[in-house]
Amino acid sequence: MDRTRPRVRPPVRGFVRPRLLAVLATTALVAVPGITVTSSAARAADADLARNGGFESGLDGWTCTAGSGAVVNSPVRSGTSALRATPAGSDNAQCSQTVTVKPDSQYTISGYVRGSYVYLGASGTGTTDVSTWTASAADWQKLSTTFRTGTTTTKVTLYTHGWYGTPAYYADDISLVGPGVDAGQPPAVPTGLRTGTVTSSSVALSWSATTGATSYAVYRDGTKVQTVTGTSATVSGLTAATAYSFQVAAVNDAGESAKSTAVTATTGTGGGGGSGDLPAHALVGYLHASFANGSGYTRLADVPDSWDVIDLAFGEPTSVTSGDIRFNRCPQTECPNVESDAEFKAAIKAKQAAGKKVLISIGGQNGQVQLASTAARDTFVSSVSKIIDEYGLDGLDIDFEGHSLSLNANDTDFKNPTTPVIVNLIQAVKTLKAKYGAKFVLTMAPETFFVQLGYQYYGTGPWGGQDPRAGAYLPVIHALRDDLTLLHVQDYNSGPIMGLDNQYHSMGGADFHIAMTDMLLTGFPVAGNAANVFPPLRPDQVAIGMPASVNAGNGYVAPGEVNKALDCLTKKTNCGSYTTHGTWPALRGLMTWSINWDRFSAWEFSKNFDAYFG
Repeated sequence: MDRTRPRVRPPVRGFVRPRLLAVLATTALVAVPGITVTSSAARAADADLARNGGFESGLDGWTCTAGSGAVVNSPVRSGTSALRATPAGSDNAQCSQTVTVKPDSQYTISGYVRGSYVYLGASGTGTTDVSTWTASAADWQKLSTTFRTGTTTTKVTLYTHGWYGTPAYYADDISLVGPGVDAGQPPAVPTGLRTGTVTSSSVALSWSATTGATSYAVYRDGTKVQTVTGTSATVSGLTAATAYSFQVAAVNDAGESAKSTAVTATTGTGGGGGSGDLPAHALVGYLHASFANGSGYTRLADVPDSWDVIDLAFGEPTSVTSGDIRFNRCPQTECPNVESDAEFKAAIKAKQAAGKKVLISIGGQNGQVQLASTAARDTFVSSVSKIIDEYGLDGLDIDFEGHSLSLNANDTDFKNPTTPVIVNLIQAVKTLKAKYGAKFVLTMAPETFFVQLGYQYYGTGPWGGQDPRAGAYLPVIHALRDDLTLLHVQDYNSGPIMGLDNQYHSMGGADFHIAMTDMLLTGFPVAGNAANVFPPLRPDQVAIGMPASVNAGNGYVAPGEVNKALDCLTKKTNCGSYTTHGTWPALRGLMTWSINWDRFSAWEFSKNFDAYFG
């Protein structure tokens, strides 16, 4: 948060070093064999073994890396659907399926593609893996190649992919023609489905093993949400105090069994992080308590009752690496109408008596905090505790910006961070949480650069050269998710960010807020790694960060656009072009920079919030 008007970080689209990318692309193109045309017709006994090769059943049977694939209705080569897959960062948008084949047999893989540098191939053949490609296909172009399976090969993987940094490609009518294999019958219906531990956001399930099953599909309210190989699963990302129905089906090469008898479970009402006594929909705002700017100084007692969480801006360090946080109230020379310390503390108590939460916010644009040592960590804990105790505050807001958080080059797993400034911050906050107990309110206000950008880029990247701050908040959020009351990412002062639809979204309308919030509530693979997924947050832990007025920061949207975003996320109406991955009526609410700027604009932001939620 800026004290005046924050600078806009330039759009971040490609961090990979261009020279290295060009070398890799050239090497790959030289190494790939040319297009192979099938020399003879398939034998009469041969069959098309590819499942859903025309994508008429969505992505059924196909798996696409980093969520890169989607089914579209235009352009299509035949039928009503085709695949669109979008490369991003270090991901080439590979979509694949594994097919059962006969050993020592001849097969032909073919398909139709559109786009630049589109590949079609087969791996795991047991002989020589094959692929074919086109450098440019403005219209549908057929690719085809053949291979022979090894003497013991019973499965091969078909795939199509694009190339790094290129636009989306399209594929349709993919087939694998050759000797068929009797897959037998699908497994029997699983039995013994039962619930285990139920929390406010997850339900644990288990069931009896089914003979012949190679995996199990888990359904929530009739929609498949997981595929697992064992006989247990935990379905997470659920809404608190909500009833759900679960079923499971057994799967093998022949297909999927019918669904089991359903079991139901109702998630708990409580959440971590001292959020139990917040209203169902809360309004969060920053109060300029230590400085004045063009918005003018607002006394705490004059803040309207609309505001449920008031973040005092800001506590700042004595130096970047000291960890020694000080909260200095605005001097009278700068804020002529500033209240006395006694009046300020009395106003805090009055707000708390009215059910409001008052927090100290640490950081902001000018307050760079780097806890690079354990000494700085311990000083941070003691100095923040002193501020909380002196003013009788309800908790802490972490608003680390700029260069406060960045990742060391070898720190690649957000679930197990090793960078000292990350590890020490997590430990410090956990210590504060333990000291003050369950009612301690913990909020965070990172920028999109440090959170949603992690879908594409994380730290310095596999080849180096990326900004080490990319996605650097993710390990902090993940480690503290059980203690976190609210995450309100700053959906402003942001460059274009890629959403889960693999399209870039820019500030200026409801679409940006919908796409950025959907990522938090759905979860996403970090840096395109499908094996390293940032899990979704509970909707009651999420608020959307917006500027209160055009003066407060870049990315302001009018009340009508604010309401469109809320309609889409909580009711799935007014969604525009972006399709969310769920509906979250329990979304906690909105955050704004700032209360002072809202007052400057005749309370437009808070009045609209009150009118929307009633």
